[in-house]
Amino acid sequence: MTWETIQPYLGFGDSPMHWIVKVFIVVFVTLTLNFVIGRLLLRIDDKLQRTRTPWDNMIVEAAMPPLRLFIWLIGLSIAAQISENQLDEEFTAIVVKIRQIGVIAIIAWFLLRCVKGIETTLISGRASNKPVDYTTASAISKLLRAAVIITAALVILQNLGYSISGVLAFGGIGGIAVGFAAKDLLANFFGGLMVYLDRPFKVGDWIRSPDKNIEGTVEHIGWRQTRIRTFDKRPLYVPNATFSTISVENPSRMSHRRINETVGVRYNDFSKLAQILDDIKEMVGKHDEIDNNEIYMVNFNQFGPSSLDFFIYAYTRTTNWAKYHEVKQDVLFQAMQIIEQHGAEVAFPTRTLHLFNEQQDTGEEFISNTAKPAAKPKISAKHSRQNGNENQADTSQVGDEETNQ
Repeated sequence: MTWETIQPYLGFGDSPMHWIVKVFIVVFVTLTLNFVIGRLLLRIDDKLQRTRTPWDNMIVEAAMPPLRLFIWLIGLSIAAQISENQLDEEFTAIVVKIRQIGVIAIIAWFLLRCVKGIETTLISGRASNKPVDYTTASAISKLLRAAVIITAALVILQNLGYSISGVLAFGGIGGIAVGFAAKDLLANFFGGLMVYLDRPFKVGDWIRSPDKNIEGTVEHIGWRQTRIRTFDKRPLYVPNATFSTISVENPSRMSHRRINETVGVRYNDFSKLAQILDDIKEMVGKHDEIDNNEIYMVNFNQFGPSSLDFFIYAYTRTTNWAKYHEVKQDVLFQAMQIIEQHGAEVAFPTRTLHLFNEQQDTGEEFISNTAKPAAKPKISAKHSRQNGNENQADTSQVGDEETNQ
């Protein structure tokens, strides 16, 4: 058996059907190479998992799908070139264009996966002990992805025969019209850019605005709008342009939380008030959850309508909302216990009514006078008779008038 006898079976002869064998061999080699490269990359990734740096793993994981697709693209394009004599020339030209565009798209896909991997690595903190802020990493990632996509699109247009300079010129002229038509959209875009750059808040922060009815936890910061989850669990969508016209308060970045409560004791406990204030102030200063490096006060404040009022003013170490209320409750409970230990009581609104003796005597005389029955008027007989005669005269006159009628 010689090479001349084996050559026809391998597809290297001059027979018109030998191109099918060649295409089959190319596809088989492509499939085998794809499988081998995939297994090799998996083993390399497994080895790199043991290294300290996460960047090598990120690059290998980003390259796996694009590299395997690139192998298929090259293999199929070679198979198309082998069958060039058997197919239409226009089809062959289309295959060449597809290969060029495919290579550009695969490179862009690899770069996009690298950008996403870098973003994930920075946010997770695997590259350093301190993770990067999610809002910053997300903003940079979006800008890089936009740059990769725009560059890939321009290169593809160039390969398709379009002039990039003409496209850019059209974009410059059309950009003016688009700017007027999409004024609000651009305002939101630049508003989102300012949020990314200035970073007045980030995802997860509790924010509120005294200018508008906006309060809740930031869930997502997009290019056009920001999604906020209110405390009653409703989503609130705020256009980014709004944040450039309002003031935003970020309670999540407070260093402490403040306790400012007023307590009142009875006026009868005035002699005990000074010692009560000293004991409560000592308790506040020794409390584990109160930051005594900040100002704290327990002082008599004012004479209330029914109580002697003093206030407790301090700052907690925690900024957590639930933990803060636990600390505040404990401070008030201990203050109440100190008040009770001194035999004092917390005052509540009261009103006293005083009745004087003069008012009582006057009232008794008024009651005794009004209790006597009124005397009946005396009518004389003469007056009665006169009235009777007058009544009789009136009656007779009325009768005469009725008869005449």
